Amino acid sequence: MKITDIETLHADGGYRVCCYVKISTDEGIVGWAEYYEGLSGISVTPLIKGLAKVAIGMDPRPVGRLSESLLATTRLSWGGLAHQAVAAIENACLDIQAKALGVPVHALFGGPFRERIPVYWTHCGSYRVRYPDFYEKELGLEPVRTLDDFTRLGREAAQQGFRAVKTNPVFFDKDKPRMFNGGFRIEPGFLDRSIGDHHIGAIVDQLHALRQGIGPDRGLMLDVSFSQRTEGYLRLAHRLEPLNLYWLELDMRDPEGLALIRQSTATPIASLESLHGIHDFRPYLAQRTVDTAIVDPMWNGVWQSVRVATLADAFETHVAPHNPVGDLANLMSANLCAAIPNFRIMELRPDEAPWTRDFLTHPSTIENGEMLVPVRPGWGSDINEEALRAHPPRSAR
Repeated sequence: MKITDIETLHADGGYRVCCYVKISTDEGIVGWAEYYEGLSGISVTPLIKGLAKVAIGMDPRPVGRLSESLLATTRLSWGGLAHQAVAAIENACLDIQAKALGVPVHALFGGPFRERIPVYWTHCGSYRVRYPDFYEKELGLEPVRTLDDFTRLGREAAQQGFRAVKTNPVFFDKDKPRMFNGGFRIEPGFLDRSIGDHHIGAIVDQLHALRQGIGPDRGLMLDVSFSQRTEGYLRLAHRLEPLNLYWLELDMRDPEGLALIRQSTATPIASLESLHGIHDFRPYLAQRTVDTAIVDPMWNGVWQSVRVATLADAFETHVAPHNPVGDLANLMSANLCAAIPNFRIMELRPDEAPWTRDFLTHPSTIENGEMLVPVRPGWGSDINEEALRAHPPRSAR
């Protein structure tokens, strides 16, 4: 079997663009993968197209060899967007390999370890603040204007059966509510990465409001990304200890600093979503920096992510996927979660644009806060290209 073509397809996702890789073969089997871009303002798509020139003609089934071969061509620009482009191709090849064998992707790695995947509602409330025009004007959802609205959303999440919710800091100290800057979007003052006591108090109030909605028995998480340095993270973690969080999620490029934070607080720490490959993860896992290691299967590739999970398991560390996008990515993450023993919980955004589920021939199934592990070959679904064409990206209209 040989790769004959690698294409990228895009569609309207409301506040974002949905991105997919399609790999065709000379035996008629087609592989799909979702990827995402735009977080850094730089596109992954041209890198995928460049790597396609190398991958066309290769056999997609020995996925490890193909992935490592493509990564070898990026050694002078290791990690980052280059790794993400390789991961998109790797993931589509996994879909082909599993389809050729007539099995789900998780079966390639000895799965499933479980048939149901507990999920949590990510960016609960915070993205409705960040994209009010989409959520309020297009989808007609109630606005988030006060802490009472976070309580309402927490209650809604509990009613839908979610095991936990995760939010980002939202501040109400100006004319309009605003979601905090995670330390990677260019705005006035974003390089300071230093939080004041007033804003820490506002975060505590926000989390109390969410806790009131979800009740005492569901997990509560906070994600502050790269927004602080070590000192700020420590002050925040100490203030959050009475809330008994499921985890505080943060990012930094200093394993010693991250280990210090974990050792200095009773608040569980989750991190590492921005790392690429086992070499990046190794010093963080070896120094016991996290309670939960977060790995991104779209940025790393699911084959590479299973390797990271195996390394984490050797250090008695749980793994959770970073998965803040669409429904094909949900199926990809679910296959990863089913393939590893040290899985913790899966990220899910339930308030994506509703028409994006039509992009899949077989959308994911959620029952009482759990995703059913796919049983169909490959990821468990193909992409409906007609539905993509019916929803072109807004910039292309």
